[in-house]
Amino acid sequence: MKLGIMQPYFFPYLGYFDLINCTDRWVVFDTAQYIRHGWVNRNRILHPTKGWQYVIVPVQKHSLRTTIEEVCISEASTWRTKIVAQLAHYQKRAPHFKEVVPLVKECLDQEESHLSRLNAKILAKVCGYLDLKFNYRFFSEMKLDIPDVNGPGDWALHISKALGASEYVNAPGGEKIFDRQAFASCGIELTIRDLPPMAYACRGYQYEPNLSVIDALMWNTPEDIKAYLDNNKKSP
Repeated sequence: MKLGIMQPYFFPYLGYFDLINCTDRWVVFDTAQYIRHGWVNRNRILHPTKGWQYVIVPVQKHSLRTTIEEVCISEASTWRTKIVAQLAHYQKRAPHFKEVVPLVKECLDQEESHLSRLNAKILAKVCGYLDLKFNYRFFSEMKLDIPDVNGPGDWALHISKALGASEYVNAPGGEKIFDRQAFASCGIELTIRDLPPMAYACRGYQYEPNLSVIDALMWNTPEDIKAYLDNNKKSP
């Protein structure tokens, strides 16, 4: 069984969906400490005139030690309307604007007060749109018997062992925290995937790599994106 473990990011880039596409089970790692200015409550789309801009989910005030599962969405502002408005400039140029905006609205309109739950539902809906299997559970609900963790890389190793995974798949950003020998000694293959950016034409804009999946969906059909992920699936 191939396992993926990641924090629940907000409309992440295609590399995140590459990991989902290459795994059989997914653990939403929601017990990690929430980090401000990370990818859990924001991502990037094209700016109407130059470069990129953030789309952001505002969150309620919390302590520095708050875990991701505990972070609640702030409903004091019309943030959903703002995000949809930030997409308006795509309308004249992006060929799939009419299909993508309703998908984004459907994702954002889900009744969830906790950020991690909203993000997981967004991931599930986007995976459904792309025809990707997404078999996920929240780590906070799994009640696994995990031994003492001595470093950040131990979480993936212990969770993989507890679930009987034969392979653990992760993005290159986390490679340095993992001990390959420790995985190998447990009979678990450690695979680090580095999906090459899916370069595509953005009429009237300069292409920006690794933006939110929202941007990729604006310019490409779900079939083309699925084919790109599948074609790169066998390449570590």
